[in-house]
Amino acid sequence: MNLLNSDNFWQFACTLYAKPEQQHILLALQNQQGKNVNLCLLLLYLDSLKLSINTDQLSALIESIDEFDTQALNPLRSARSYLKEHQHTISDYAAIRKELLSAELKLEKQQQQILIDTANKFEFLEAVKPNNIELYVKAT
Repeated sequence: MNLLNSDNFWQFACTLYAKPEQQHILLALQNQQGKNVNLCLLLLYLDSLKLSINTDQLSALIESIDEFDTQALNPLRSARSYLKEHQHTISDYAAIRKELLSAELKLEKQQQQILIDTANKFEFLEAVKPNNIELYVKAT
């Protein structure tokens, strides 16, 4: 069993997501294919550690965050999107947006913790060139 560290993962994710081209790719995967950005980031993190997962492990990761997405992150994103579309009618929109973004970031970090907790139960295969992200992107 490998013990993945959630703080190291968070730092990896923040560094990678800060790159405009990576952010664009990840958001396109989310918005056009319904993929989870945090899961994509975890898979890229595992790639960087030369650790490979299988389809059953991928399914376990997806399942571990499905309810959290449905009940917490997606509704917050929807609210933020709605408010953005109607910002001209919302007093103090900037302050509300800032607070929603802060809450969303905290939820993203929590979701990453869920992924790490799930992944820490796995037996990983070491691989010279793992491509976990491809496994996910090609999955239906």
